Amino acid sequence: MAAAKHPDPMYSSPFLIINPDSGSFSRRRIARVVDSLKRSGLFPVIHPVRNPAEALTCCQAIRRVREHPFIIVAAGDGTFNAVINGIGPGPATLAVLPLGTSNVLAAELGITSIDDGIARICAGRTGPLSVGLLELEASRRYFALMAGSGVDGAVVGGVRTGEKRVLKQGAYALSAFRAALEWDWDMQELVADGKRCLCHTVVVCNASRYGGSFRFAPNGDLFRRGFEIACVTGSHRRGYLAIARNLLLGRRMPDTAITWLSATEIELRGAKPIQIDGDFVGRGPARITAVADFAQLIM
Repeated sequence: MAAAKHPDPMYSSPFLIINPDSGSFSRRRIARVVDSLKRSGLFPVIHPVRNPAEALTCCQAIRRVREHPFIIVAAGDGTFNAVINGIGPGPATLAVLPLGTSNVLAAELGITSIDDGIARICAGRTGPLSVGLLELEASRRYFALMAGSGVDGAVVGGVRTGEKRVLKQGAYALSAFRAALEWDWDMQELVADGKRCLCHTVVVCNASRYGGSFRFAPNGDLFRRGFEIACVTGSHRRGYLAIARNLLLGRRMPDTAITWLSATEIELRGAKPIQIDGDFVGRGPARITAVADFAQLIM
């Protein structure tokens, strides 16, 4: 994929979305970000948001007043998800700085630090971001990284706000323990580009990484339309322990644990809990569609 450089005049006043409640937020860090951007000729308009709902409303307002906005998200994956849902598909440029509890997107892009992220913003190289569109019976949401249905959705849905505030990523491990105690043995049917598969859990990967820096779906690509789909066909807890062990050790998943499919159109048939980009969104059934050229993303 050929990368492009953005035209400087249109980007001199980017919108900077910051979440003071993000995992690694500090006033000193934000001041350093703003100062670095100004030294590079970028004068950000700062929008503090306390939660994803505020970020969504903020970006809806930005879209109404700016046809081609440039938005820098100095927060985690949940805030970035709210941003893409606020602006919708169209001529926008997005960038991310790793300041959240979860920074999977930054890891996917290879951003190693805030300074590295700022350097990439100043260089202005972009690629066409592809995303997923999840449609439930009464709602629709875009996602950048992944959608998970089954145990994956149950774990995210079981995370308690107070635990996440104190334990950060450890809150997901605690929720996984509770999910293991209240195990759901039911299966669900997946239809991926017409191919059917009976699964216990489904993870629809739009990126290669999952749960941090762990490379879960090596063929996942933010800049290519389509998904890599991990179908866990076994319902026993020991199978999930094997998957977790291989993920932590960076080993290839055994074919007996996961069936992999590739698709651009997916149906989830069943009533399993569903998460996208680390946030619980509801229960199936659901339809998922790959959306190309959603926006430009700083690489």
